[in-house]
Amino acid sequence: MARVAGIKDVARQAGVSVGTVSNVINRPEAVLPETRARVLAAIDDLGYVRSESARQLRAGRSRIMALLVLDMGNPFFVDVALGAERAARQAGLGVMVCNSGQSPAEEAEYLGLFAEQRVCGVLVTPADATGRNLEAFRRHRIPFVLVDRVASSTGTCAVSVDDVRGGALAVGHLVSAGHRSVAYVSGPGDLHQIRDRREGALSALAGAGLGPEALVEIPSERLDVAAGRDAGARLLGLVPRPTAVFCANDLLALGVLQSLYAAGVRVPQDIAIVGYDDIEFAAAAAVPLTSVRQPAVRMGRLAAELLLEEADEEDGTHEHRSVVLQPELVVRASSAAAP
Repeated sequence: MARVAGIKDVARQAGVSVGTVSNVINRPEAVLPETRARVLAAIDDLGYVRSESARQLRAGRSRIMALLVLDMGNPFFVDVALGAERAARQAGLGVMVCNSGQSPAEEAEYLGLFAEQRVCGVLVTPADATGRNLEAFRRHRIPFVLVDRVASSTGTCAVSVDDVRGGALAVGHLVSAGHRSVAYVSGPGDLHQIRDRREGALSALAGAGLGPEALVEIPSERLDVAAGRDAGARLLGLVPRPTAVFCANDLLALGVLQSLYAAGVRVPQDIAIVGYDDIEFAAAAAVPLTSVRQPAVRMGRLAAELLLEEADEEDGTHEHRSVVLQPELVVRASSAAAP
């Protein structure tokens, strides 16, 4: 295997010092144009790539921002990553995206990896509801920002969406269409978004003079299409059957839609459906899906900007902020007046 060219090889071929090569790479304006051209030609000829790990050791941190999400199979988190990447690239940074799979153990492993790699900061949607993983991570003095979570203390920045409002929008829409019994296909109970969306749903029902019994919860351990199909099968077995269903995310809603379609149940004539997130596939479903839109790209961008602010203020003067964005109901064909 051929030896990888190093900075000394470049200096030798260009006939300059190692310091001059370093200046060409890091401070090109400090080098005479003729010398700079000779060094760049040597770099190109040798295929030299600077060692980021060596630069990282000298600087004490890398030029990588880490993003740790619950499920990269969910297009919502893809949009969050897109927003974070845009902000990071403007700052000359790259983004390392990792998937905890909703596992606190995997989250802890990734946080340990981030500390080893000396990332400049971490954007994280926590999988550990207790918060112990992040509290342990604080000792590394690497800034982090919560994404799609409300901060439990003033010592952490966070960007989230008002999920109580989102749940109220979804079920309020169904109630205004005449529905008086609504199923709620939820997700893991330790996720605060699931609880907040349920709280919003109940408040919308109460506002219409309906009690909590009007919301029939169909729990799910996952937030994917397969879990939605399973929930749809359970929905079909309910007697009496609710005339509408609100799903904690769009993947669940698409799974419910598939299950109902396979059973010959018409949407929205027999059962109306509302999802959450407004992912790209929602509008492209066989029956276009009504959904509560989260500004995912904006969420990722704002979280990255907060992280960059904190990373730049190493003297402890950074003022932590918690930003709460507002959701929006997008009405499509899957929801209609009650039969």
